[in-house]
Amino acid sequence: MSEEKIRILLAEDDENLGSLLREYLQAKSYDTHWLPDGEKAYKSFQKNKYEICILDIMMPLKDGFTLAKEIRIIDPEVPIIFLTAKSLKDDVLEGFSIGADDYITKPFSMEELIFRIEAILRRTRGKGIQNKQTVFEIGRYRFDANKQVLTLDEEPHKLTTKESELLKLLCNNANNVLERNFALKIIWVDDNYFNARSMDVYITRLRKYLKGDPSVEIMNIHGKGYKLIM
Repeated sequence: MSEEKIRILLAEDDENLGSLLREYLQAKSYDTHWLPDGEKAYKSFQKNKYEICILDIMMPLKDGFTLAKEIRIIDPEVPIIFLTAKSLKDDVLEGFSIGADDYITKPFSMEELIFRIEAILRRTRGKGIQNKQTVFEIGRYRFDANKQVLTLDEEPHKLTTKESELLKLLCNNANNVLERNFALKIIWVDDNYFNARSMDVYITRLRKYLKGDPSVEIMNIHGKGYKLIM
Protein backbone atom coordinates (compact mmCIF):
# COMPACT_ATOMS: atom_id res chain seq x y z
CA MET A 1 0.00 0.00 0.00
CA SER A 2 1.41 3.40 -0.95
CA GLU A 3 2.07 5.91 1.81
CA GLU A 4 -0.63 8.54 2.23
CA LYS A 5 0.48 11.94 1.02
CA ILE A 6 1.16 14.80 3.43
CA ARG A 7 -1.65 17.36 3.12
CA ILE A 8 -0.62 21.02 3.04
CA LEU A 9 -2.84 24.08 3.40
CA LEU A 10 -1.34 26.91 1.33
CA ALA A 11 -2.83 30.39 1.83
CA GLU A 12 -1.33 32.89 -0.63
CA ASP A 13 -3.11 35.79 -2.36
CA ASP A 14 -0.53 36.23 -5.12
CA GLU A 15 -2.01 34.13 -7.92
CA ASN A 16 1.27 33.56 -9.74
CA LEU A 17 3.17 32.53 -6.61
CA GLY A 18 0.29 30.48 -5.22
CA SER A 19 -0.12 28.52 -8.44
CA LEU A 20 3.64 27.99 -8.76
CA LEU A 21 3.98 26.80 -5.17
CA ARG A 22 1.06 24.40 -5.49
CA GLU A 23 2.46 22.87 -8.68
CA TYR A 24 5.93 22.52 -7.19
CA LEU A 25 4.69 20.98 -3.93
CA GLN A 26 2.40 18.63 -5.84
CA ALA A 27 5.38 17.56 -7.95
CA LYS A 28 7.19 16.76 -4.69
CA SER A 29 4.26 14.49 -3.71
CA TYR A 30 2.63 16.85 -1.23
CA ASP A 31 -1.19 17.02 -1.47
CA THR A 32 -1.44 20.82 -1.58
CA HIS A 33 -4.65 22.85 -1.27
CA TRP A 34 -4.12 26.46 -2.36
CA LEU A 35 -6.54 29.17 -1.18
CA PRO A 36 -6.24 32.82 -2.30
CA ASP A 37 -7.32 34.54 0.94
CA GLY A 38 -7.39 33.96 4.68
CA GLU A 39 -11.15 33.53 4.93
CA LYS A 40 -11.29 30.74 2.35
CA ALA A 41 -8.26 29.11 3.95
CA TYR A 42 -9.92 29.13 7.36
CA LYS A 43 -13.09 27.52 6.00
CA SER A 44 -10.97 24.85 4.30
CA PHE A 45 -9.11 24.15 7.55
CA GLN A 46 -12.43 23.71 9.36
CA LYS A 47 -13.47 21.01 6.89
CA ASN A 48 -10.18 19.21 6.18
CA LYS A 49 -7.25 17.65 8.00
CA TYR A 50 -3.84 19.15 7.21
CA GLU A 51 -0.36 18.16 8.36
CA ILE A 52 1.23 21.57 7.63
CA CYS A 53 -0.06 25.12 7.02
CA ILE A 54 1.89 27.60 4.88
CA LEU A 55 0.40 31.06 5.38
CA ASP A 56 1.19 34.36 3.71
CA ILE A 57 1.06 37.17 6.27
CA MET A 58 -0.40 39.89 4.04
CA MET A 59 -3.72 38.60 2.64
CA PRO A 60 -7.15 40.11 1.97
CA LEU A 61 -10.20 39.40 4.18
CA LYS A 62 -8.09 37.73 6.85
CA ASP A 63 -4.34 38.21 7.34
CA GLY A 64 -1.97 35.36 8.12
CA PHE A 65 -1.55 36.23 11.80
CA THR A 66 -5.32 36.24 12.38
CA LEU A 67 -5.71 33.02 10.41
CA ALA A 68 -2.96 31.34 12.44
CA LYS A 69 -4.64 32.33 15.73
CA GLU A 70 -7.94 30.82 14.55
CA ILE A 71 -6.20 27.66 13.32
CA ARG A 72 -4.47 27.31 16.69
CA ILE A 73 -7.88 27.29 18.42
CA ILE A 74 -8.94 24.32 16.29
CA ASP A 75 -5.58 22.51 16.31
CA PRO A 76 -2.86 23.72 18.72
CA GLU A 77 -0.27 21.32 17.27
CA VAL A 78 -0.43 21.65 13.46
CA PRO A 79 2.87 23.13 12.16
CA ILE A 80 2.64 26.63 10.65
CA ILE A 81 5.14 28.28 8.30
CA PHE A 82 4.69 31.98 7.56
CA LEU A 83 5.51 33.51 4.18
CA THR A 84 6.37 37.19 4.43
CA ALA A 85 7.71 39.91 2.20
CA LYS A 86 8.95 41.65 5.32
CA SER A 87 12.05 40.90 7.31
CA LEU A 88 11.17 43.16 10.22
CA LYS A 89 12.03 41.67 13.59
CA ASP A 90 8.64 42.61 15.06
CA ASP A 91 6.81 40.59 12.38
CA VAL A 92 8.98 37.58 13.07
CA LEU A 93 8.49 37.86 16.83
CA GLU A 94 4.74 38.22 16.43
CA GLY A 95 4.66 35.13 14.26
CA PHE A 96 6.48 33.03 16.81
CA SER A 97 4.39 34.42 19.68
CA ILE A 98 1.32 33.08 17.86
CA GLY A 99 2.94 29.69 17.62
CA ALA A 100 4.64 29.59 14.23
CA ASP A 101 7.11 26.77 13.63
CA ASP A 102 9.09 28.65 10.98
CA TYR A 103 8.99 31.62 8.62
CA ILE A 104 10.47 32.28 5.23
CA THR A 105 11.08 35.69 3.67
CA LYS A 106 10.21 36.41 0.05
CA PRO A 107 11.83 35.98 -2.37
CA PHE A 108 12.86 32.43 -1.51
CA SER A 109 13.94 29.34 -3.37
CA MET A 110 11.65 26.36 -3.72
CA GLU A 111 14.45 24.17 -2.39
CA GLU A 112 14.61 26.23 0.81
CA LEU A 113 10.86 25.82 1.36
CA ILE A 114 11.11 22.05 0.88
CA PHE A 115 14.04 21.92 3.31
CA ARG A 116 12.01 23.71 5.97
CA ILE A 117 8.96 21.50 5.41
CA GLU A 118 11.08 18.36 5.68
CA ALA A 119 12.77 19.62 8.86
CA ILE A 120 9.38 20.20 10.47
CA LEU A 121 8.12 16.78 9.38
CA ARG A 122 11.19 15.05 10.84
CA ARG A 123 10.51 16.76 14.13
CA THR A 124 6.75 16.20 14.27
CA ARG A 125 6.91 12.60 13.06
CA GLY A 126 9.46 11.78 15.75
CA LYS A 127 7.59 13.75 18.38
CA GLY A 128 5.16 11.01 19.26
CA ILE A 129 7.98 8.56 19.97
CA GLN A 130 10.99 10.63 20.96
CA ASN A 131 9.44 13.46 22.96
CA LYS A 132 7.63 11.08 25.29
CA GLN A 133 10.99 10.14 26.75
CA THR A 134 12.17 12.81 29.13
CA VAL A 135 14.74 10.95 31.26
CA PHE A 136 17.93 9.58 29.69
CA GLU A 137 20.85 7.53 30.97
CA ILE A 138 24.07 8.88 29.45
CA GLY A 139 26.82 6.61 30.68
CA ARG A 140 27.08 7.39 34.39
CA TYR A 141 24.92 10.47 33.96
CA ARG A 142 21.18 10.83 34.37
CA PHE A 143 19.55 13.59 32.33
CA ASP A 144 16.04 14.84 33.15
CA ALA A 145 14.97 16.96 30.16
CA ASN A 146 11.82 18.29 31.83
CA LYS A 147 13.68 19.48 34.92
CA GLN A 148 16.72 20.46 32.81
CA VAL A 149 19.02 18.69 35.26
CA LEU A 150 22.10 16.58 34.50
CA THR A 151 23.18 14.40 37.43
CA LEU A 152 26.45 12.56 38.06
CA ASP A 153 27.02 10.59 41.30
CA GLU A 154 24.03 12.28 42.95
CA GLU A 155 25.46 15.71 42.10
CA PRO A 156 22.87 17.65 40.03
CA HIS A 157 23.79 20.35 37.53
CA LYS A 158 21.09 22.70 36.28
CA LEU A 159 21.16 23.28 32.50
CA THR A 160 19.91 26.28 30.57
CA THR A 161 16.94 25.79 28.26
CA LYS A 162 19.07 25.67 25.10
CA GLU A 163 21.63 23.35 26.71
CA SER A 164 18.80 21.03 27.68
CA GLU A 165 17.12 21.17 24.26
CA LEU A 166 20.40 20.43 22.49
CA LEU A 167 21.30 17.57 24.83
CA LYS A 168 17.83 16.07 24.36
CA LEU A 169 18.24 16.15 20.56
CA LEU A 170 21.60 14.44 20.94
CA CYS A 171 20.07 11.79 23.22
CA ASN A 172 17.19 11.19 20.82
CA ASN A 173 19.81 10.57 18.12
CA ALA A 174 22.32 8.78 20.35
CA ASN A 175 25.02 6.93 18.40
CA ASN A 176 23.64 8.46 15.19
CA VAL A 177 24.43 11.74 13.46
CA LEU A 178 22.44 14.77 14.61
CA GLU A 179 22.35 16.96 11.51
CA ARG A 180 23.73 20.42 12.22
CA ASN A 181 21.13 22.33 10.19
CA PHE A 182 18.30 20.30 11.68
CA ALA A 183 19.40 21.15 15.22
CA LEU A 184 19.74 24.83 14.30
CA LYS A 185 16.24 24.94 12.81
CA ILE A 186 14.67 23.20 15.79
CA ILE A 187 16.39 25.16 18.57
CA TRP A 188 17.56 28.43 17.03
CA VAL A 189 14.94 28.60 14.22
CA ASP A 190 17.45 30.05 11.74
CA ASP A 191 20.66 28.36 10.58
CA ASN A 192 22.58 31.60 10.01
CA TYR A 193 26.28 32.06 10.80
CA PHE A 194 25.77 33.62 14.24
CA ASN A 195 23.39 30.91 15.43
CA ALA A 196 25.79 28.25 14.14
CA ARG A 197 28.61 29.79 16.18
CA SER A 198 26.29 29.93 19.19
CA MET A 199 25.54 26.22 18.85
CA ASP A 200 29.28 25.48 18.79
CA VAL A 201 29.56 27.22 22.16
CA TYR A 202 26.74 25.09 23.59
CA ILE A 203 28.34 21.90 22.27
CA THR A 204 31.57 22.90 24.04
CA ARG A 205 29.64 23.44 27.27
CA LEU A 206 27.94 20.06 27.04
CA ARG A 207 31.30 18.36 26.46
CA LYS A 208 32.60 20.03 29.62
CA TYR A 209 29.57 18.87 31.64
CA LEU A 210 29.96 15.28 30.37
CA LYS A 211 33.73 14.94 30.84
CA GLY A 212 33.20 13.06 34.13
CA ASP A 213 32.58 9.86 32.16
CA PRO A 214 35.29 9.04 29.57
CA SER A 215 32.93 6.60 27.79
CA VAL A 216 30.66 9.51 26.80
CA GLU A 217 31.70 11.67 23.86
CA ILE A 218 30.13 14.25 21.54
CA MET A 219 31.91 13.77 18.22
CA ASN A 220 32.16 16.25 15.37
CA ILE A 221 31.04 14.63 12.10
CA HIS A 222 32.69 16.79 9.45
CA GLY A 223 30.22 18.46 7.10
CA LYS A 224 27.23 16.85 8.80
CA GLY A 225 26.82 17.51 12.51
CA TYR A 226 27.40 15.78 15.82
CA LYS A 227 27.15 12.30 17.29
CA LEU A 228 26.63 11.48 20.96
CA ILE A 229 28.56 8.30 21.73
CA MET A 230 27.55 6.53 24.93
